[in-house]
Amino acid sequence: MLPVGGSAKFQRLALAGLEIRPEMQLLDLCCGSGQTTQLLVTQFHQVIGLDASADALAQAAQTAPSAKYIQAWAESMPFEDAQFDRVHVSMALHEMRPVQLWGVLQEVHRVLKPDGVLALVDFHLPSNGLYRLGLDLFLALFETETVWQFIKTDLLDLLVRVGFEQAECRLYASGSLQVVQAYKENSGAG
Repeated sequence: MLPVGGSAKFQRLALAGLEIRPEMQLLDLCCGSGQTTQLLVTQFHQVIGLDASADALAQAAQTAPSAKYIQAWAESMPFEDAQFDRVHVSMALHEMRPVQLWGVLQEVHRVLKPDGVLALVDFHLPSNGLYRLGLDLFLALFETETVWQFIKTDLLDLLVRVGFEQAECRLYASGSLQVVQAYKENSGAG
């Protein structure tokens, strides 16, 4: 988190530049222990944190008690179609196998409202050799093999194939982190 200015700035990266209105409904997908959820509840009145781990959700409920929490798998979310204005994911998609990632992104597209946005931050393959060496070491020590599959995935192409109208990527920390914002089409346009 230091290369992007610390944890507070890191937690804001995914949503940077997006319109944020307090009345918007936000899903903090794979929210874990609620560290980022704690920030999100200061920006949105309606935040739902979803995670598969009951232990993580119990911790999140103490960290950010004003959010609502749901225990479920990201690839089969118990939400209605077009329920959320924004879906936020921080450092979680790299833990999913390709078929699972495809299912999660389809579910995100389903639960987003027209004109909704998926905003995520996750690992990316850096172009800088020094950062690449450091990231390789970090990933080898602390991550699973799914991260290697993820950083080789053309995420923007995958999002368009899922059905997002447009996806944009910004790189940080010499390319070792990516922030992606993917926009769901407005079904009323045309």
